[in-house]
Amino acid sequence: MTNNSLSFYGRLLVDHVAISLLSAALATIIGVAIGIALLGHKRLAQVVIGIVNILYTIPSIALLGALISLSGIGNTTAIIALIIYGLLPIVRSTYVGLSTVDPALLEAGAGMGATKQQVFFKIQLPLALPTILAAIRTMVTMTIALAGIASFVGAGGLGVAIYRGITTNNKSMILIGSLLVALLALAIDALLGWVQHGLTGTRAKQRRTWQILAAVLAISGLVAGGAWAYSMHDNNRTIRLATKPVTEGLVLGQITAQYLRANTDFKVEVTDGVGGGTANIQQGMMHGDFDLYPEYTGTAWQVVLKNTEPYQENKFKQLNDELSAQKAQQFVTMFGFNDTYGLAVSKETANKFHLSTFSDLAKVSGQLSFGAEYDFFEREDGYRALTDFYQMHFAKRVDMDNGLKYQALLDHKIDVITVFTTDGQLSNPDIQLLADDRHFYPSYRAGLLATNQLLADFPSLAVSLSRLQNSLDEATMAHLNYQVEVEHQPVAKVARDWLSERGLLTSTPVTPETTNEGGK
Repeated sequence: MTNNSLSFYGRLLVDHVAISLLSAALATIIGVAIGIALLGHKRLAQVVIGIVNILYTIPSIALLGALISLSGIGNTTAIIALIIYGLLPIVRSTYVGLSTVDPALLEAGAGMGATKQQVFFKIQLPLALPTILAAIRTMVTMTIALAGIASFVGAGGLGVAIYRGITTNNKSMILIGSLLVALLALAIDALLGWVQHGLTGTRAKQRRTWQILAAVLAISGLVAGGAWAYSMHDNNRTIRLATKPVTEGLVLGQITAQYLRANTDFKVEVTDGVGGGTANIQQGMMHGDFDLYPEYTGTAWQVVLKNTEPYQENKFKQLNDELSAQKAQQFVTMFGFNDTYGLAVSKETANKFHLSTFSDLAKVSGQLSFGAEYDFFEREDGYRALTDFYQMHFAKRVDMDNGLKYQALLDHKIDVITVFTTDGQLSNPDIQLLADDRHFYPSYRAGLLATNQLLADFPSLAVSLSRLQNSLDEATMAHLNYQVEVEHQPVAKVARDWLSERGLLTSTPVTPETTNEGGK
């Protein structure tokens, strides 16, 4: 493993620990407080625990999707979701543990002159503590595992490695990310086991355990506060770049980030592989979570602006004007290549049914299954529009991650898949790309979509990015994707090598302007 790889996984591990433990700590504080408040209110306890039970049954993807509209993209949304999932075991165990303490012991304490508070803290809580601590251990382990899905909303953590591995067909990345999550869960559980043993032992052991915990919490608070203060200090010089959960998006994101770091004094914060693609990234752009991301003209026209008529490149000025007026965004530079949608089948299926075009496919679609990424079935230019236009009636349709489609096709788990015409895996001789013979799909030229606020704050940014204008053609982009998806080269290396070959990493840095508002 290279130093870059160690740095990558190390950063994700730190993010994962921070997100998981902060969520678990807040869930513990809130859950224990609710459990204590419910004591003596049996009917209310049944209602509250029932509500928490319902929240616990909401699928994590659905909960994250719902929270995006409230709290935006990033760690905050992930932490809120993890807190909600962590509440059930804590609330229930706290309430049950406290309410099942033998009443005779409580009466004995009161009979000896102890106040209500003394009975609670000296008798009831210590007796319930083993039950509460056991629930906390279970909840923390669950939270560490569940935190992997945080990357769906642009948060950090080891889920980034897992989902990037799925997207780029990199099995080693999936394995390493998964193993690190498992090892982290085991390590934290062992640590909590030591804490549980200390807090339920002798008074001396309890006191020593509390002292150690207090010191750890104090140091953690100081480190977190320092990191937050540093991030706020540099916030006005940071460009927040997002990418979609596809190989090409990751590559374009790295090209942009590395180019800006080499040619300007901006700091670039990259959020890779945002789940939901355009829809969720647009939420982040509107909430101010992101400033810039790689997008396609056809997608911006039909998905972002909700236009129903087909897009042609002679409408580019209209597209940019409408984006600026309706979304306060605009394309700042165009990479040059066109990556439109396509449909692919295995060579075996193509030979069996004599398929070479979309129209050929329509004639036999009733005998075939169709697979696509999740958002394809909801896009204005997606499944319904395609099947209506070509009169296709597939026997079965399957939602699947982009990174799994090609393998599913080759394994005959699915017969037809959506592809992008610059996909690296299309070079596989066992895959047949079908021709869009009636030209259903419009142009999808790739470019960088930026917020108007970013361009207003830093006018030199557009000038600097102009060196990327028309820098990539279809063959080059397909080759870069191939290097990642088939040769399993790191995305950052592929981007860096291409930039170096083009001489785009050697330039005098452009200094960010200052504004009356002090920058972004």
